[in-house]
Amino acid sequence: MTILSNNQQEIAERIDAGHADEVWRDWKWHVRHAITDISTFERLLGVSFEDEERRQLEETLERFPMRITPYYLSLIDTNDLWNDPIFMQSFPSPAELQVEPDDMEDPLAEDADHPAPCITHRYPDRVLFLVSNVCAMYCRHCTRKRKVGDVDYIPSEAEVIESLDYIRENPQIRDVLLSGGDPLMLPDDRLDWVLTELDDIEHVEVVRIGTRIPVTLPYRVTEDLTDMLARHHPLWVNTHFNHPAEITDSSEKALARLADAGIPLGNQTVLLAGVNDCPRIMKTLVHKLVKNRVRPYYLYQCDLSEGLAHFRTPVSKGIEIIENLIGHTSGFAVPTYVIDAPGGGGKIPVMPQYIISWATNRVVLRNFEGVITTYREPDSYEPVWCDRKCANCDLYLKLDGADESKAVGIAKLLSGEDPTTALVPEHTERFERRNGC
Repeated sequence: MTILSNNQQEIAERIDAGHADEVWRDWKWHVRHAITDISTFERLLGVSFEDEERRQLEETLERFPMRITPYYLSLIDTNDLWNDPIFMQSFPSPAELQVEPDDMEDPLAEDADHPAPCITHRYPDRVLFLVSNVCAMYCRHCTRKRKVGDVDYIPSEAEVIESLDYIRENPQIRDVLLSGGDPLMLPDDRLDWVLTELDDIEHVEVVRIGTRIPVTLPYRVTEDLTDMLARHHPLWVNTHFNHPAEITDSSEKALARLADAGIPLGNQTVLLAGVNDCPRIMKTLVHKLVKNRVRPYYLYQCDLSEGLAHFRTPVSKGIEIIENLIGHTSGFAVPTYVIDAPGGGGKIPVMPQYIISWATNRVVLRNFEGVITTYREPDSYEPVWCDRKCANCDLYLKLDGADESKAVGIAKLLSGEDPTTALVPEHTERFERRNGC
């Protein structure tokens, strides 16, 4: 018999009286009984909102829908409701209706970098493949709030096939990230089909799945699911834990199943005001993650999506957190702090600076303790002679056919193959004056 916590027992009984123990670990039961309205939330948790609070909450839901699994609901501490990190990530706030001047509907320009129905192609060798628009829960900090609950964004089979064709026709794509929505909300056979199609594309070397399922609906990680996923290596899974309170016995079992299936696990955390903007919280989180074989991957600065202003922190807060991790815990437990650049510029690392100064043959550095030291570079560095013309290279580099002949961005300026000497933004006033504009 399943042993449930008091919260879980009470919620399950209020939903399905007399069947709590037999239904709680059925992930489809949680999907069917997801909480989508204020009254059900109040009834299941035994809380109530004042009339004015309810009016504001209902107004918020008209624009940004709510969906919470009974499992995630059971983690909320009703004794400190408004400060609870689980509550803040799952329950609507009237602050979501406060749109700041710099807020954007699609801050990462995913819809612009969109050459096929479900594809965002931003980086040269990898694509984002949105295979589902269904989530177990609607996170209040979601960067894709514009798509939440909109049936027009659910990809059809024809759109998925067209997207697969795009990947086939572009041999530079070696890495495909399945996202959504949540790919693990797809039926096993549908996800198996997508993965099989990708397996058959010779130039696709690795597939990643971005999912919050181990956080919000860990019972979805069944033996059947992990057995299926294990047939599609090399496969990576990135989870999305934001707070230590989300790492429960159930989520740990889900992570163990994935790891035991040979799937490397990473985690992407969003820095959220009032939720995890504290070095002690973040250190506890990364320690719990690595204990469960999950590598902290990214710490994201909260995006400029509409309705997220109340979650955003100054960038300095993220730097402070990283300063309290580097040197203070294992290196592999330190995520890379990034800003996903507005306008589609991609992820930009904004880590603390450890180089203090630099002169000929000498670098001045500081460590996490404030110790200042120097590293002496070689007086004479003689690399293997290279004319930077990669397309005609006859050196034996042991690259197994890797093609490095097409440089992009800063790499273009470092290449002797490309004549580019400067990268100039469009509409620069100095150049417009030259052209008489």
